[in-house]
Order: sequence, then C-alpha cells, then structure tokens
Amino acid sequence: MPKTESFDVTTGVDLQEVDNAVNQAKKEVAQRYDFKGQKAEIEYDRPHAKLRLAASDEFYLNALWNVLRERMISRKVPVKNLHRGNVEPAAGGTVRQEVELKQGISSDTARAIVKLIKDHKFKKVQSQIQGDAVRVSAPSRDELQEVIALLRQQDYDVELKFGNYR
Repeated sequence: MPKTESFDVTTGVDLQEVDNAVNQAKKEVAQRYDFKGQKAEIEYDRPHAKLRLAASDEFYLNALWNVLRERMISRKVPVKNLHRGNVEPAAGGTVRQEVELKQGISSDTARAIVKLIKDHKFKKVQSQIQGDAVRVSAPSRDELQEVIALLRQQDYDVELKFGNYR
C-alpha cells in the first residue's frame, strides 16, 4: 500500500496572546490624552471567545478598536479572525460592540474548501471535513504543496493555518 501524506486546514487565535493584547490596549488607553475623561472599556470573555468594547460614543469606539487592532497585530493575532458585531446604544448615552473570535472553520467554509479542491481535479487528492478542520491527503507531497498554494490564494473570512503536515 502506498504511503499517503496529509495536512490539516484549521483556523483560530491564541487566546493567551489575545489576553496579552487586551491588557496592552487597556494600558495604552489609560495613558492616552485623547481618552482622558471618556468612557473606554475592553472586556475579554475568554470562555466564550468574545470581546466587549464600550465607549462614550461611536468615534471613541472606533478609536478603541484601532488601538486594540494594533495590539493584536503586534502580538501576531490574525485580525481576520476578529468579527465585529453591530454598534448598540447602551445606558447613559454610551455605545458598545461585541467582537467575536473565530476559533474553527465553519461548516460552510469547510464545504467551500472541499469543493474548491474537488473542482481543481488534483490527482489522488482526498479532502474530508473533520469537525472544525479539513484534512487533505495525497500520495505526493508536491500535490499537497499545490493545494496549499491554491488555498492561500483564496479569500475566506478567516485566516487559514496549515498544520499537522505528515
């Protein structure tokens, strides 16, 4: 039986790095002159993988988001995996927003990846959905490299990671 090579396509963020980025952003907001006297809060709900931003108005909410996004980029957290919710009015004339951290490939994205691989008709390349990941296998490593190159060219709502390469 010929030996098969495989890799997994996954996505996610390192929750500890998100925690570090949130702490850095809180410190920066506390020290910045333009936030003095304004409400600007960031809450991190680690078990549910969500962030809650609250600010005096939408201008400060966007400024708070920019500070947080810069800290995430500096900590190498994929910003593509952060999905901002709608801006909601809150008590006292303030506004808030939830930011969801994507921690796995959705079933729709996984099906799109499998369909893309099948449509390109790679020889002997198999792909299957395994929970929130997609396993791609083939007898040739060269074909797997071509699949990785193809997937990197596509634009999904999340940043894809290629791991477990055997």
